[in-house]
Amino acid sequence: MTHARFTTLAVSGSYDHAEAARHLGSLSEPAHLATAQSFPSMEAMLAATAEDGDGWVYARRGNPTVRLLEQTVAALEGYRVDAEVSAALTATGMGAITLATMPLLSAAAGPKPNIVASPQCYGSTTMVFDKRYGEERDVDVRWVGDPLSVEDWAGLVDDGTRFLYAEVPSNPTVQLVDIPALAALARQARIPLIVDATLATPALLRPLALGADVVVHSLTKAAGASGRSMGGAVIARHGLGLRGQPEELSADYAGHLRRGSLRDMGAVLSPFNAWTILADIRELRGRVDTMSRTAHGVAEYLARHPGVVEVFYPGLESHRSHHIARRDMWLVDSELDGGEAENRFGFLVCFRPAGGVRAAHEVMDRLGLVWRANNLGQVRSTATIPGATTHKQAADADPARAPVPPDMVRLSIGIEHLDDIVGDLDQALRGR
Repeated sequence: MTHARFTTLAVSGSYDHAEAARHLGSLSEPAHLATAQSFPSMEAMLAATAEDGDGWVYARRGNPTVRLLEQTVAALEGYRVDAEVSAALTATGMGAITLATMPLLSAAAGPKPNIVASPQCYGSTTMVFDKRYGEERDVDVRWVGDPLSVEDWAGLVDDGTRFLYAEVPSNPTVQLVDIPALAALARQARIPLIVDATLATPALLRPLALGADVVVHSLTKAAGASGRSMGGAVIARHGLGLRGQPEELSADYAGHLRRGSLRDMGAVLSPFNAWTILADIRELRGRVDTMSRTAHGVAEYLARHPGVVEVFYPGLESHRSHHIARRDMWLVDSELDGGEAENRFGFLVCFRPAGGVRAAHEVMDRLGLVWRANNLGQVRSTATIPGATTHKQAADADPARAPVPPDMVRLSIGIEHLDDIVGDLDQALRGR
């Protein structure tokens, strides 16, 4: 299936006719819900334990259903990437971020480690970097002043820098960074550029194709849009050639994590969750296309509304990183549909209603169709106030560096009709 189109890879992954024949012809991937495998002989057991065979031994070390999703995620994120790509799956998106970053911070790898990162990222990511790494492990966390300035990034990189980190687009301000330029900076320093591309999904943006080394995703979001399961993914190109890191880690980063850190620390993905996400991810392109087109319409409506003072959406010319979004965010394979390639800018729209925090709370309370919830990327549209919920910990820890305005409403647009979403927002903003 290596030459198949994106949607075909999403539907089929590595589950082909031969694989189905090994499972009594099941048209759907089987859910291997057992925690361990039985072996026909001691020789087979030893081979699997030594990872010389295809056995999975014990669910913490691997599972056939999890591996099917792993291969599918790697194929989608590695689509049209001129490199070998592999993936490791975790129980949550934050598990993926921790798995992707922690092994790079070994004290044995050289000078005191530091991280150079965009401050425009998810609140829990900020807490992991500042608290778990900075305060608890004495890692120097260097937040970039202006994530759009490559010079600002370069000025913070030195011999102790272990990786560059950015979220594209960011949650919730939907900012982008110049991935190719940061990738060149990372290559020069022989460190990885790690990109959280959860809000784009590989249907709209594949950072590996733009030069990034490692990509992380929360599969809980648009990949698992039914909202039934949590999961995370680390996807990396092979042959990174990292300074001060073990050769086996550079050779196959995700595989090394899967065989070492993930196995030992145990934050593995449940096979049941893998099975449900496999069902959701089949329709990723079409679903994200619909959600993005609707989100663009919502953003344009909000930008015209007299009761809204600011809108955050990369598809609007007023957005600070619109020029990068126009360059990098494309509906995958849209040029094959009989026309030119088409931009899509994602499903997250944020806005500030006139009247401050109190008005934002009142708008939230008047929502009818849109659900008040702290998740995003679902088939149902959801809304929250990040400064009081998803980013509250980060804001409380450092009020001077609050990541989002306290009156910002975050909308995650689902697959409902645009007219109905706009109608709900209109009545919520007008108060009737």
